[in-house]
Amino acid sequence: MNSPQDTAPSISLWRDQRFVRFWAGQSVSQFGDRISELALPLIAVAALHASASQVAWLTALAWAPNVLAIVLGAWVDHRVHKRRLMILADLIRACVLLTLPVAYLLGTVTLLQLYAVALLTGAAAVLFNTAYPPFFAHLVPRSSYVDANSKLSASRSASYVVGPAVGGALVQVLTAPVAVIADALSFLASAALLGPIRVDEPAIAAGETAGPSLLLRAREGLVFVIRHPVLRASLGCATTLNFFTFVSSTGLTVLFADRVLGLSAGTIGLAFGIGSTGALAGAVIAPKISRWIGVGRSIAAGAVLFPAPIAIAATASGPTWARAGALGVAEFLAGIGVMLFDVNLNSLQAAVIPDGMRSRVAGAYSTVNYGIRPIGAIVGGMLATLIGLRTTLITAAVGGTLSLLWLLPSPIPRIRSLAPDDPLAADGGTEADSRPVPQ
Repeated sequence: MNSPQDTAPSISLWRDQRFVRFWAGQSVSQFGDRISELALPLIAVAALHASASQVAWLTALAWAPNVLAIVLGAWVDHRVHKRRLMILADLIRACVLLTLPVAYLLGTVTLLQLYAVALLTGAAAVLFNTAYPPFFAHLVPRSSYVDANSKLSASRSASYVVGPAVGGALVQVLTAPVAVIADALSFLASAALLGPIRVDEPAIAAGETAGPSLLLRAREGLVFVIRHPVLRASLGCATTLNFFTFVSSTGLTVLFADRVLGLSAGTIGLAFGIGSTGALAGAVIAPKISRWIGVGRSIAAGAVLFPAPIAIAATASGPTWARAGALGVAEFLAGIGVMLFDVNLNSLQAAVIPDGMRSRVAGAYSTVNYGIRPIGAIVGGMLATLIGLRTTLITAAVGGTLSLLWLLPSPIPRIRSLAPDDPLAADGGTEADSRPVPQ
């Protein structure tokens, strides 16, 4: 059954005070994240003289909680107040981060504390991300899903354009541990902005809280994804994309640009900055592209445009300006591609997942989709050693575009819009597959 919001007339989201508060909180939080992404490794390297392996563990621990996202999502689905869980996640991250400047002032910062901070903030992020889908689905009218995701993604992309520069200046002026305070304050701001927002969150049906065990509910979330034609195809496509884009991870691309293309650090940074503007542009134009060619075809286009351009950089040659230009163009096109993919796919998932399964599905997605990332990075390093950097990047570009094969036989390319009366968008092509898994 559609909620009243499903059929509500589409109005500008900038006139919706609840969405504006949520967007503002998320935007502030994203800019804060860019500071911590720079500051935490710098604390490890500069203050604690950590090795490359120790820094790698810092990154791994931040992603590690996603392995348990499938279980956490099943738990979140049986909690009524998703907004309160999101606020709790913000407060946990703020408190954990504030331990770093305190320890720094006391002269007691250790690598073990950094690891704990990475692990706990990563776990809180998983809690936030599994509570987010049902909250979003009831905050925004269905007809505005693409527009809302576009605005949220645009802020995220803008944070990647401006955030590193601001973060670098703060780190230089205040030192890395003190600069982390800015990220902690951004989480407090997000929590404060979320607080007054009220949404009609569905009540848990009688008897559900005492229903199947947590592990069984987690299994139901994964089985639901596998049985649903839209979710199964989109998860296969997204996981394939993540694997191959992490094969050609930022670190490997930087290494290639430095050692093979012979570009300076400043030129490489400029190329990645151009890539960030591509992502910003992609987030802005995604709704227009969606209206022009359809939601499903936009997802398919993004699945190709995101990984393929790395081949442009991988095959670059000639004078310095040509090699630098190839890297910049590749990053710019990939930025547009990832936004076309993310904005439309996130919106489609919000449309086809029933309320009682949203957090479970988000958890299953995170476990599979994010769990493949470190594997891709490890494989990329092995391939670079065996077949060389250039060939590895080309392999990643070709492999990434093959993610399209998951979409072609599915209903996704035929989905034009997210209107409630579109049978493909409503149930993913078959009504039976969109029903909750029997308990």
